[in-house]
Amino acid sequence: MKIESTFLIGVGIFFGCVAAIYWFLSYEDAGGMMLVGTCLLGLVPGSYYFFWHRRFRGHKYFFWGKTERVVGTRPEDRPDATIADGAGVISSFPGGSVWPFILGMGAFVLLLSFVFGVWLAMVGGSVILTALVGVTAESRRGGTH
Repeated sequence: MKIESTFLIGVGIFFGCVAAIYWFLSYEDAGGMMLVGTCLLGLVPGSYYFFWHRRFRGHKYFFWGKTERVVGTRPEDRPDATIADGAGVISSFPGGSVWPFILGMGAFVLLLSFVFGVWLAMVGGSVILTALVGVTAESRRGGTH
């Protein structure tokens, strides 16, 4: 998480500086608030990865004590890791399934309800619900046989 946190905090600091410069040069509310929001989109997850994703050990205050990772070191954070170390569970979802197609069709029908009427949303919602139940049941029993 070290690389991700450094990148996201850097993005947040960059857009914070851009927001401050933009505000003092233009005094425009909408653009300044959008840049502040972009700054927060970098700082919030970056600070989560950097600070809150660690466990405290040692002194009761964070900055004076040692920290220990909650989840351990990931392969991405170790310089001696191989590609095989980062391989997770492969094929947890069924390879050949009709349910993602049906889910897409239900979403398409739901989108068409904005054009043709609310009655079509009931059809699209029921198709989406059927597809979600189907893909869940299929993934729990191990795919198609």
